[in-house]
Amino acid sequence: MKKSYLIGLVVIAIAVAMIISTIGDASTYVSFGEAKEMASNGNKNAIHVVGELVKGPDGKPAGMIYEPSVDPNHFEFLMTDSLNNQAKVVYNQPKPQDMDKSEKVVVVGHMDLQKNQFEAEQILLKCPSKYNNTGLVAEETK
Repeated sequence: MKKSYLIGLVVIAIAVAMIISTIGDASTYVSFGEAKEMASNGNKNAIHVVGELVKGPDGKPAGMIYEPSVDPNHFEFLMTDSLNNQAKVVYNQPKPQDMDKSEKVVVVGHMDLQKNQFEAEQILLKCPSKYNNTGLVAEETK
């Protein structure tokens, strides 16, 4: 067998192994209800939940607890998923910057049924775009 064929087979084998390993680590997007169901079945794999922060009557996020003087690595907030299920989310890292301004939030982690909360390992924010054309008025020039 030629040396180039052997190298090609090794490269293909490595590529297939990498694809299979990433498929096993891939997480899925679910609601808080599905996250509770998965946790009750013993599934502790990382999952994504998409939603919005719960807003108070003043329009600001409600239920946020972050006291850096007490514990800088503990942040709690309330979140509503896309199916209107609400849950408390606990993130054991500092509060992300611009969390209050975000439109959508994606939390990655798992549901803890004993504490009745979602334990986030990662928070991804979708902030409002500064490139929106709302409020622009076109003027005619002669």
